[in-house]
Amino acid sequence: DEFISSPPRKTVRFGGTLSEILLKYEKGDTTDFELLKHQLSDPDIKDAQIINWLHEFRASVAYLTKELEQLVNILLKLPWLRRSREVVEEYLGFLGNLVSAQTVHLRPCLRMIVSQFVPPRITIREDDVDISDSDDDDENISENFNTCHRALQTVARYVPSTPQFLMPILVEFFPFINKSERTLECYVHNLLRVTVYLPTLRLQILELIIEKLLKLDVSTPQQDIEDAEETANNCASEEKSTEEGLFDMEEDEDRKGNKVVSPSNERMAHPLAERLDILMTILFSYIRDVCHVDGKLDINNTKDLYRDLVSVFDKLILPTHASCHVQYFMFYICSFKLGLAEAFLDHLWKKLQDPNNPSVIRQTAASYIGSFLARTKFIPIVTVKACLDLLVSWLHKYIDNQDKGANAYCDVALHGPFYSTCQAVFYTLIFRHKQLLDGNLRKGLSYLQSLNFERIVMCQLNPLKICIPSVVNLFAAITRKYQLVFCYTIIERNNRQFIPVVRSGTGGDLVQTCTNPLDSFFPFDPYILKRSKKTIDPMYQFWEELSAEDLENLKKPIKKGTSEDEDDDFLKGETPQNDGVVEIAPNSYESNTRSPVSSIGSPADCYVPYPL
Repeated sequence: DEFISSPPRKTVRFGGTLSEILLKYEKGDTTDFELLKHQLSDPDIKDAQIINWLHEFRASVAYLTKELEQLVNILLKLPWLRRSREVVEEYLGFLGNLVSAQTVHLRPCLRMIVSQFVPPRITIREDDVDISDSDDDDENISENFNTCHRALQTVARYVPSTPQFLMPILVEFFPFINKSERTLECYVHNLLRVTVYLPTLRLQILELIIEKLLKLDVSTPQQDIEDAEETANNCASEEKSTEEGLFDMEEDEDRKGNKVVSPSNERMAHPLAERLDILMTILFSYIRDVCHVDGKLDINNTKDLYRDLVSVFDKLILPTHASCHVQYFMFYICSFKLGLAEAFLDHLWKKLQDPNNPSVIRQTAASYIGSFLARTKFIPIVTVKACLDLLVSWLHKYIDNQDKGANAYCDVALHGPFYSTCQAVFYTLIFRHKQLLDGNLRKGLSYLQSLNFERIVMCQLNPLKICIPSVVNLFAAITRKYQLVFCYTIIERNNRQFIPVVRSGTGGDLVQTCTNPLDSFFPFDPYILKRSKKTIDPMYQFWEELSAEDLENLKKPIKKGTSEDEDDDFLKGETPQNDGVVEIAPNSYESNTRSPVSSIGSPADCYVPYPL
């Protein structure tokens, strides 16, 4: 009864079997062939029709030579992804048969699959302007991506050379940065999934992703991001005050605060920063998932990924000046195991001391060493001391070789790596001096005295003249307090030689600016992307706010024979939160005598008065 009552499946066809149609086409009769193309191109084609055609095509792939490329392209445009499971399985079988019998169609097949790595495009027009972008409301998007990866794995299984043909296509299809966040997010996520089953492509895919992230990063300077956030916060405050003036409904306000305001607080006001934040979150998640199996660190996986990331770091990050966030992928993976952090420091150290490397690379390596030692919570003080020993020993040898020669004068062009290393050492001491002295003040002071900062500061190369003034001021205050070296005479002499540059400030006042001769920057300055910073913050050493008492204490030298209990309290104090106003660390973006108060969480660019 059920068979009789059920209607037959509608599979209307014209022109005979596929083999007959193709044979006629070879003899010059194109009527049925054109009809076949028309049926396959029909947007209302039914699942049963697709299955029947694909079944015949699977048996006739030998006919689908280069001459029938147009027909193959129509088959590759079939809407197979959003069809029934039977259609999907039949199509995957067809793809496998096609690429194994006719490898000439490998590239078009790969292009078709990769084109599905982003959400489907929907057409939107406003005032005759096409603003079409991705469809974010597709409920089956995750399942569709899974199917695409099955298709790619199927092709790769039949054609071992798939990776070398796939990589240029992945590069070609990478969305422009002005595409929606969702489009970029999906594409990057799918690229990283490819590395799981095509591991030979991992290094190239990581290079591609990080190169794109780097372009986003350098296009959005930290100051621009902070300005956008400040403007957005001001606008939000004004809107809130207006609403509160018009309505006095506490329950509605609370409900709005809980449901709407909180999620929007995670969005970055700067559109490019928002894209970068999302993509960095994905990259961090990928690193975590590759390195951990069942919640435990897998040493072999971690080492392999570390090698790939260091290779990308050398090729892309190290030669790029003043990137703000992307380099944190090295910070993150090094946090998994101390051995990785030490390997990274050793890698940078080799870059720094190798005279065959360009000066700019050596200087950048020094900046990374200083910033990494200062900002990482997971680096123990014993490792910091070992690095300081290496760096300071290198500085003394450099002085031995240069201080009495023809080039024994202050010149950034000649001695750039030396000055960058000095700044790295000074910067590390500013952040770590309390830990170096903690526990046993006498022993700590003995260690710092053994570094012989006086010789470095007093040498003919005059590093205090070249390093960023804010670093110099804090270093001078700390070393004076512990009677390691008295820098102020040299600083005053340098200031007398320095011709100030005067510019008009925003309010019309004259502002003295200090140059940054090294054009240096601190690569691990505070991370300000809201979502991805949650990954970095727990392992990040923020600068603790200097109180008035701390600043006053810096002016007082420590007495000989002082007990451990009377140790300096320079770094004590509350770690600044994002809702406070705190002066920021010395950095390359602002090297004025005092830094702006827009950044949070870095050492105050303070000026400690010279002692009388």
